[in-house]
Amino acid sequence: MPADLAAKTAPSGTVGRPGLRRALTAVWEPTQDSLRGIALAGVVATAGSIVTGAAVRLSQSGLGCPDWPNCTGHSLVAASSRQSTLLHAWVEFGNRLFVTLVMAVSVIVLVAAWRFRPGDARARRWLVGLAAVQPAGVVLQAVLGGIVVLTNLNPAMVSIHFIASIAILAASVALYAMLAGPAAGPADGPAAGPRAAIRTDLRWLSTGLASVAGVMLAAGTVVTGTGPLAGAPSVQRYRLPLEGVTQMHADIGWLLAGITIAMVIALRAAPAPPAAVRLGWLLLGLIIAQGAIGYSQYFSGLPAGLVWVHVLGATLVWIVALLLFFALHPGVLPVPRADDQAGPRGVGPGGTELGDTGPGGAGLGGAGLGGARLGGTGPGGRGPGDARPGGPDGQPAG
Repeated sequence: MPADLAAKTAPSGTVGRPGLRRALTAVWEPTQDSLRGIALAGVVATAGSIVTGAAVRLSQSGLGCPDWPNCTGHSLVAASSRQSTLLHAWVEFGNRLFVTLVMAVSVIVLVAAWRFRPGDARARRWLVGLAAVQPAGVVLQAVLGGIVVLTNLNPAMVSIHFIASIAILAASVALYAMLAGPAAGPADGPAAGPRAAIRTDLRWLSTGLASVAGVMLAAGTVVTGTGPLAGAPSVQRYRLPLEGVTQMHADIGWLLAGITIAMVIALRAAPAPPAAVRLGWLLLGLIIAQGAIGYSQYFSGLPAGLVWVHVLGATLVWIVALLLFFALHPGVLPVPRADDQAGPRGVGPGGTELGDTGPGGAGLGGAGLGGARLGGTGPGGRGPGDARPGGPDGQPAG
């Protein structure tokens, strides 16, 4: 039968199974490449929760669901109430549904990180720890979101809610940055290769840049909590002059722009990783765009759509600033080692279980071809207590 006809007559239940199998394998038996892709999905999901949360506040839907964990006092899902319209209720409830998706992605990130075997205990602790921040952060955010609703959008609680979001995003970016580079070889150390050539001034500039970016994001929550888009028309606001806090926010933005310009010049003048140079230019472009949007929204009366674009841009600035920081501080995060990175567990010939395999050796901690258990094998040899295939545990065959 021709291949195209066979494909057309294949049972519908088989369609998509290879793709599903590959996806499950990428999570359950991850490589560094597949885990990097999963970590990137975690970054996108976490950033998405920030911009959807901003949409809730800027659309004046912060009390669309005036109760928690239910949407209203008599309904778990979106429903109109005395405090809000049905449209506002669905905007807020839609954000809660999206957070459920973020939770699912964060669990996948944690499972994949847990299953990954980098061959280095410190690297594994960092991977699992950074991945665990994401589902734990979603739970924390759900609790904080409930407090925000039950306190009638208290501006201080809203600010804490947002700052927690950018902290969780920082952890997800750190996990991705840890996996973004090539795995280290056996001779690589913290100061090996191009890492040793990164100048101290570049490290300090990137540290200051990431710090100022974080302060600018926090200041932005104060501006929003003072102005007309605080989440609902009748909620409490910061008792601060809007012009004053807006000017403070702008001043921090100018400081960030100055540091970024200095960073780009320094990256051009000094030996630096090409990825860091690209990130520097990208960050400068984002900050210029952010400045233009910021002044436009202020002088046009703070239209909600333009403010939302500004929040999106701020989130991107934060991500790129963190990536630049990690690109210039490679020693901050341990690098998975390529020489002893564990392989996935599977089944060998004859149905025997294969453990993590080392170079030139049989499965570590698994069963050999004849059913014997193998201890830790070195390259091409046997360690103490090892068994040859076919013999009892610890006793050579023959």
